Amino acid sequence: MPPLRREDSKEHQIPLVEAILRRAIRKRYVRFSLLPGLWSYDGRSKIHGATMSRALIACVPLFGILVSYNPSGDSASHISLAGQWRFQLDREDVGIMQGWYQDRLRQNIRLPGALQAQGFGDDVDVATKWTGQIVDRSYFTDPRYEKYRQPGNIKVPFWLQPDKYYAGPAWYQRDIEIPTDWRGRSVVLSLERPHWQTLVWLDGKIIGSNDSLSTAHEYDLGTGVSPGKHGLTIRVDNRLIVDVGINSHSVSDHTQGNWNGIVGRIELMARNPVWIDDLQIYPRFPSGSITVKGRLANLSGRSGQAGLRLMAESVGAGDRTPLPASDIRVSWTSSGGKFEAEYPLGERARVWDEFTPFLYRLTAILDDGKDERTVSFGLRDISTQGTQFLVNGRKTFFRGTLECAIFPLTGHPPTDVESWRRIIRIAKTHGLNLIRFHSWCPPEAAFEAADELGFYYQVEIASWANQSTMLGVGLPIDDWLYREAERILKAYGNHPSFILMPYGNEPAGKDREFLARWVLHFRGRDPRRLYTSGSGWPQTPENQFHVAPQPRIQGWGQGLGSRINAKPPETQTDYRNYIQHYSIPVISHEIGQWCVYPDFNEIPKYRGYLKAKNFEIFRDSLAEHHMIRQAGDFLVASGKLQTLCYKE
Repeated sequence: MPPLRREDSKEHQIPLVEAILRRAIRKRYVRFSLLPGLWSYDGRSKIHGATMSRALIACVPLFGILVSYNPSGDSASHISLAGQWRFQLDREDVGIMQGWYQDRLRQNIRLPGALQAQGFGDDVDVATKWTGQIVDRSYFTDPRYEKYRQPGNIKVPFWLQPDKYYAGPAWYQRDIEIPTDWRGRSVVLSLERPHWQTLVWLDGKIIGSNDSLSTAHEYDLGTGVSPGKHGLTIRVDNRLIVDVGINSHSVSDHTQGNWNGIVGRIELMARNPVWIDDLQIYPRFPSGSITVKGRLANLSGRSGQAGLRLMAESVGAGDRTPLPASDIRVSWTSSGGKFEAEYPLGERARVWDEFTPFLYRLTAILDDGKDERTVSFGLRDISTQGTQFLVNGRKTFFRGTLECAIFPLTGHPPTDVESWRRIIRIAKTHGLNLIRFHSWCPPEAAFEAADELGFYYQVEIASWANQSTMLGVGLPIDDWLYREAERILKAYGNHPSFILMPYGNEPAGKDREFLARWVLHFRGRDPRRLYTSGSGWPQTPENQFHVAPQPRIQGWGQGLGSRINAKPPETQTDYRNYIQHYSIPVISHEIGQWCVYPDFNEIPKYRGYLKAKNFEIFRDSLAEHHMIRQAGDFLVASGKLQTLCYKE
């Protein structure tokens, strides 16, 4: 919104302020009340121009005080809880037993954020219990590492080393203020990207728990939360709550690190007793229409019915064109209800893909504005034809890269859209059109950026069920994988960028039987994307595509007998002998894990709480062997070899 200029007179200000207010009210950015008896507005009443102008003459001097502006949404329905929180580590895991949710915590911390990045936790030592498999354990015994095992000079060679380390429960607490006009409404607490399990108490009363690694944790505090001050306490536990595999990039110290905290949006939301709890869009290509499926939640305890208006608009390429509205009747029982409707996008409906990332936005308005929900979507279809992928009926070759949740400056994935725009633009610059998220799922902002820029995602369900666990043998992970997939599809299922979905990476156990059932279940549950058992294996008949390690030039354990080592570079070899055995597409699994010598000039760039102490060990070793001057030569030589390997 443009600022008011100090030199403008009231008369000149009125048209500008009026235009701003009308737009803000229409978009539900503002909610305010002016002088008693003069004028008030609650977001639904009609306003007459003369009345508004008279009100504005009186209110211009008070404009900054009386109007609450929130460009991200309805300020009357959302309250951000970002800022200072009370805090306490629970090293002995006694907080629940001792009733810390009833006490006043003693320390302070800022949220969103991770506790380790703010200096909390323990110093790293030889006995630190990492989350992740250490294959080469020579660090603990080899004399070469003796000096790096000494207090004050601890340096580990495995991965980036945090300044502080902590795996266990941590408690976060603050006072919240419930507005008077929230009385009788359902109050919901939303926590984006906590790590990992959360438990929530309000005024000392337990509300519930959540163990999703991929989606926001939402807690319905109920309709009985009275206006005024309340105490909110959250316990976050970043231990291996469910053994999803100690090397899973969603939890492991191998990549992002095992941090504790909440790093995305933290907010309270007010909902009416009956609200639209879910809104999913199923594109119908090539008919140019969509199927809208929704679910109503009901805390009123009474059955009812109302009108529901569906309103879509195109938002692609600078265009914002409203489409005709569609009205339907919906009903609900005491436990809620469902609805489904067809909505045409018109004869000139445009598709979404990497070349034309055209988006639509649909708003569902319940009972003349008593509740509404807006989602964005694209008219996109993903299918197969023999061994080829089709996007909107056009053969498409996926050129992907791997994202293992490596964000060393923060230790966790970003939750803002601009950071993901940067990542995607870099990938596109290198000719890529897909990111595979290895054993983790990105946050909402990543999907928004990919939708906007035209980019494809393969999303995995936060698990590498190997080494420490396995599938199909009755362990807790079996049930958790179904629950987590359901949560991911509900939260991110409308995004057109989300096209491929395996369970996760390289499973063990009775994985073939378990994942065959898993694939069939979700193929029937949500056909908006393609499903496969896992990245790497198994190749089951239920898969809609395979991700296999065989079609590549360097297989695991092949050594000098591999394609790249046994033969000189050439351009005649292809993978037709492998592909001819399949009738569905195959994505080659992890084809380019070529090693490169570290760049010691990068060491100062690790300005976050994760430091490249491993690089320091390697640099010291090179210096001790009187070869430090050759560090740049080794870097360039290994980089050239890496480039040749990728090209081959």
